Amino acid sequence: MDRREFTHGILNSTIGAALSGLASGQGSTTKFKFSVMLWTVFTELPFEQRLEKVAEAGYCGVELVDEFKHWSETDFRMANAKKQQLGLTFDATAGVSTGVAVPDATESFQKDFRGLLQIAQRLECPSIIVLSGDRVEGKAREVQHAVCVDNLKWASDIAEKKGVSIFLETIDPEENRRVYLTGVPEALEIVRKVNRPNVKILYDFYHEQIAEGNLIAKLEKNVDLIGLVHIADVPGRHEPGTGEINYANIFRRLAELGYDRYVAMEFFPSKSDPVSSLRTARTQAIRAANNG
Repeated sequence: MDRREFTHGILNSTIGAALSGLASGQGSTTKFKFSVMLWTVFTELPFEQRLEKVAEAGYCGVELVDEFKHWSETDFRMANAKKQQLGLTFDATAGVSTGVAVPDATESFQKDFRGLLQIAQRLECPSIIVLSGDRVEGKAREVQHAVCVDNLKWASDIAEKKGVSIFLETIDPEENRRVYLTGVPEALEIVRKVNRPNVKILYDFYHEQIAEGNLIAKLEKNVDLIGLVHIADVPGRHEPGTGEINYANIFRRLAELGYDRYVAMEFFPSKSDPVSSLRTARTQAIRAANNG
């Protein structure tokens, strides 16, 4: 490594650490941290450059879906080294192919979950996102509900040994008309029945606004069961402030409720500069939270 490369590495590390402080609300009353769900941004760039862009926007977390699907051992090492250099964390990952609520697919779910759990360990990632899967014709909802509870209990047991949390996410019926779990209320029921500290819901305000609305009331009543929140506006899945959701009120209420986990941006930037869009979204969230 020559002097220029060394200096560039030190500068990146310093900037990354500083931006991580800003992203987590350092110097403010904001307790929650900020992340970016990577599938929505910088998709034309190599993975390491995508991480650089996230850090440039001032975020401390990155969430993955299947970016690692074809990685070699060297790719995993490089990704971990880069995130450490930039002061980032892989805070959550999705990628369990089999839905957690699909009857007669328990063996497949367990295999998929074990595989992603191994990947999460390699990524030093503390959380896994799971989906319900589709409704099954001829099966009562009660059956799929019970399967979801049983599979999450099993997953909780093996994940807990690795220090990993599980977040159950719902998908609105406009995005997927076949999906079993479309609304937060049933997801909360399921998590209560599982009754394990490492199993919570992923409260995606975008999906829930389309599915059922009433966003803040559900947040207030159930904040203890929320492990992660995702942010995008309706319609269009663009940045906060472009649509019908009053995100200033949501960020303010998250702060008032003492929410201290990740707030992940999962939107398609509507402007030509995604870094600027992400930076603005984070800044506005911190401002709203501190004006509660």
